[in-house]
Amino acid sequence: MSSSAVNDDTLFLGIDGGGTKCRSCLVTASGDVIGEGLAGPANPNHGGLNKAIPSITDAAEQALVAAGYTRKDFNRVVVCAALAGVNIPSTFNAMKEWQHPFADWYVTTDLHGACLGAHGGHDGAVIVCGTGSCGFVNVKGRSELFGGHGFHLGDKGSGAWLGLEAVKAVLEAYDGLAPATVLTEAVKSEFGVSGLDIVERLNKASSSEFASLAPSIFAAADSGDAVAISIVQDGASYIDALARKLLAMNPPRFSMIGGISAPLKKWLSVEVAEKVEPPLEQPELGAIHYAKECYSAKTAEMIA
Repeated sequence: MSSSAVNDDTLFLGIDGGGTKCRSCLVTASGDVIGEGLAGPANPNHGGLNKAIPSITDAAEQALVAAGYTRKDFNRVVVCAALAGVNIPSTFNAMKEWQHPFADWYVTTDLHGACLGAHGGHDGAVIVCGTGSCGFVNVKGRSELFGGHGFHLGDKGSGAWLGLEAVKAVLEAYDGLAPATVLTEAVKSEFGVSGLDIVERLNKASSSEFASLAPSIFAAADSGDAVAISIVQDGASYIDALARKLLAMNPPRFSMIGGISAPLKKWLSVEVAEKVEPPLEQPELGAIHYAKECYSAKTAEMIA
């Protein structure tokens, strides 16, 4: 970033906003981290702007206070919010046009922020394997998003998908239509129900509730339970195919992030697993990379 384009007093704030929490990080123009914050959900597509915006401003204020500033200093901060849900054009436009209190305001997807963070602001590819699953790649100005269709329509290989498949298998075993599995005890331990009571308990369960079963499913697979192994292998096969799709674009680096990325890695093909590199930075720092890039370009254009 050109020093002539950005004032040394400029502060940059990165936001990583998802369906359960919103993280913020405040840095100086030189890149020193001086404050962080943590607030509630910030997915404007699910919770609406009326929930996302308070979370964003709360997380921003926390980061400023940690650095010795106050909410009155919002007008000296350049912000990029990398948010879940803004892959929907109408949601993106609504967030972009928000009458914000900051010096400048940029919006991108949570996947873009995660990818920039994972690769230190440079090109690369990333697969997110947490409650949901999706892949993102950015190479030489070209970006592609695969998956991420949500719990009801996709997210195969994710924690929520694994949990749902496990519950299905347990119910089929209860009906005598599938092999017995130790996952039956895992479901009972996690939710306190068994037999047909499972249906009543989980009929309207959230994706995060199903995802809570993921550690038990991996443990069961590691112990040799055939049903658990089949479920994990099926999910890993999808993630493996997703990785190959991303790697076909020849990204310089490839990372996996999210709560189940580590236990899932051992189930991937050797060819894919050996290409996985650890993420360099957190997604909120990826948002800062994007904020600096956008602000630098805008300021340079104004100077020119």
